[in-house]
Amino acid sequence: MKNFYYRLITSLFIMPFFLGILYLNKIYFYSLLVCILIMSFYEINKNVYQSTIKILLFLLIIFFVFSFVELRGNTHNEFVYCTWILTIVWLSDIGGYVCGKLIGGPRLTKYSPNKTIAGFLGSLLFSQFSFLLLFFFYKNFNLSIDVFLIQLFLCLIAIIGDILFSFVKRLNNIKDYSNLLPGHGGILDRLDGVIFVVSVHYLLKITNVI
Repeated sequence: MKNFYYRLITSLFIMPFFLGILYLNKIYFYSLLVCILIMSFYEINKNVYQSTIKILLFLLIIFFVFSFVELRGNTHNEFVYCTWILTIVWLSDIGGYVCGKLIGGPRLTKYSPNKTIAGFLGSLLFSQFSFLLLFFFYKNFNLSIDVFLIQLFLCLIAIIGDILFSFVKRLNNIKDYSNLLPGHGGILDRLDGVIFVVSVHYLLKITNVI
């Protein structure tokens, strides 16, 4: 229970801070991404001993930073769109945590012991409410089935990202990448889903899939 309160307090600080920096954009946003890049590199270098995995993670973080800059752009709609992407991940995390704790049940995978099938379904359900952000704040937004399919897909990517980063932790016999964020662990523990979702979304965008 103590860890839950740490997690809650940290989240209540991180989310508005991150969104505020995202809104301010330019030097503020770039500076935050550079900090994330440096701290992520530190956590990878400190905890990952397999050279191939280490290089792949370095490249992933670099691509994530580049993708986020490109997706953010300079307009109001691009800010709302990026916030929507983050909201999908955040609601997925909340849904997974709440349903996993309240319902419990069998584990989803051995690589992430805290993830249950109930939590997985909760993630999918909660993430579907992300469209409300676009509905109220995105200019000229048109609600369609495509929006819900994208949310579902990105939620799955967030879960896969979480599991893959957990797999790397198990491979290197660590619980968290660092203790920087109380209740969450390190930067990579908190941004695992975001890193994959932003990167995959940008790939889909430049290939005109979405």
